[in-house]
Amino acid sequence: MKFYSPLTADFFPNEPDYEDEFYDEYEGCPLDGHDLLQYADAVDEAVKKDIADFNGNLMQYYREDDSVRRKVVRAVPNVDEVNGELVGSLWVDTDAPLTAEEQAVFCAYISGQYSDGWGEGFEQREIDVGDGKLYVHFWQDHDFELKRDVPDMTEFKKLLNRPKKPKMQLIGQDGNIFAIMGRASRLLKNAGQSDKAKGMCDRVTASQSYSEALNIVSEYVETELSPSPTPKRDRGDAR
Repeated sequence: MKFYSPLTADFFPNEPDYEDEFYDEYEGCPLDGHDLLQYADAVDEAVKKDIADFNGNLMQYYREDDSVRRKVVRAVPNVDEVNGELVGSLWVDTDAPLTAEEQAVFCAYISGQYSDGWGEGFEQREIDVGDGKLYVHFWQDHDFELKRDVPDMTEFKKLLNRPKKPKMQLIGQDGNIFAIMGRASRLLKNAGQSDKAKGMCDRVTASQSYSEALNIVSEYVETELSPSPTPKRDRGDAR
């Protein structure tokens, strides 16, 4: 089997254009699969070099004693060109077909490997591409999904174009829960997510405690309490 997923990256040019609206001193320039195609050989080489340390098989870290372990022999991350874009590809060898439930379990495991396991380490690897440095992400923090044998970039674009969470600071701001809820609601509405703003307000007003209310707000907007599986790292340390 083969599974596909979007690739994104942060690019740090050797001679940054500080007037570029997309350039950030700490996060670089965001690239998508189309942008990454020009660096395909360098990314492919970096992946192969990285997975050589553990023979490329992500299944060696799978700890459950279940049918997925017994069926899936190898799961090797790679990259492919699909319809003019560079995407993540996962080559999977099995001893028997996976059921829908087993495939869901397997994909959840790979998602964890991409976000907190192998992928978290790989995205800190500096890839020299001549005109700058790349840091490539096999996982994205908004609606990541593996697609089996569906090299249709339309599906990936829908995932990557879904609205991201607006950012909102809690520390140093008015701590009244209704003030917090109001700020979050305005941010969501300004981001074109009025339906989410209403859903958040309904849940907050029905919550049983202050901490529960804060956690609900942090599901809808990114705060200091929001889960951060792949936090931004100091690029100086990563280099």
